[in-house]
Amino acid sequence: MKKTVFTGSGVAIITPFTENGVNYDELGRMLDYHIENGTDSIIICGTTGEASTMPDEEHCATIKYAVDRVAGKIPVIAGTGSNDTPHAIKLTKFAESAGADAILTVTPYYNKATQKGLIEHFTAIANSVKIPVILYNVPSRTGCNIKPETLKELSKIDNIVAVKEASGDLSQVAKIASICGDELDIYSGNDDQILPVLSLGGKGVISVVANVAPKETHDMVYKFLEGNIKEAKELQLGMIELCDALFCEVNPIPVKTALGLMGWNTGHLRLPLTSMEENTLNQLKTAMKNYGLIK
Repeated sequence: MKKTVFTGSGVAIITPFTENGVNYDELGRMLDYHIENGTDSIIICGTTGEASTMPDEEHCATIKYAVDRVAGKIPVIAGTGSNDTPHAIKLTKFAESAGADAILTVTPYYNKATQKGLIEHFTAIANSVKIPVILYNVPSRTGCNIKPETLKELSKIDNIVAVKEASGDLSQVAKIASICGDELDIYSGNDDQILPVLSLGGKGVISVVANVAPKETHDMVYKFLEGNIKEAKELQLGMIELCDALFCEVNPIPVKTALGLMGWNTGHLRLPLTSMEENTLNQLKTAMKNYGLIK
């Protein structure tokens, strides 16, 4: 059995920007807030963190800042994915040198890959470092799905320890759990499927909604794992409207907007992401009011 990186709620944290770069003061406040409110792990420079529009120097500096600010209180997982294998290896090596506890690496996007290509891509990344590697499967964004049989093959590599499963296909999650067993931890990549994934043996969630509801997301996972299914179910069902609203436009547009409505200085979204349309903004505000996040 491999060592689990974290159990519970890992926040795929947004990156607050200024006109000139990252707002490190506000990012530091956010990191402190998550530690104080039960978040079990920080995922820095992931999709929600707009890493795809961050130059390498800024990307690396942000990883280093998060590691130093969190100071070992909870694990920091660095997003280091790329559709260019050498580039992913470069970012992954930096994350290890900066002290990240693990890395999260997404399937190649646009150029995509065959299943053979995925095995070679992820193997090369894993072999470049000693820290744990979490694979990220999100076909809706990448056009590329990691099949359960491919994950089984990849799980034979010592430091490939988990997958963030955001395919939305619970039958696929069940098959991964069945054939990979204890050799590969599973994290839900969809906030509306946390409990279903936990019921199939998942260890937790890598979450967008945890940006705005960190305690509730943590509590949901732990109540389920402790056998309090009724309260866990109430927490899951109680945030469905909020989850829907946070994905009514492309992530992280709504969640960054939501944090701004809650008083955080999130800064702008980087093109090609733009501000929300009026109808979806109203949907978001309604969901946030109903959940008690804003008045």
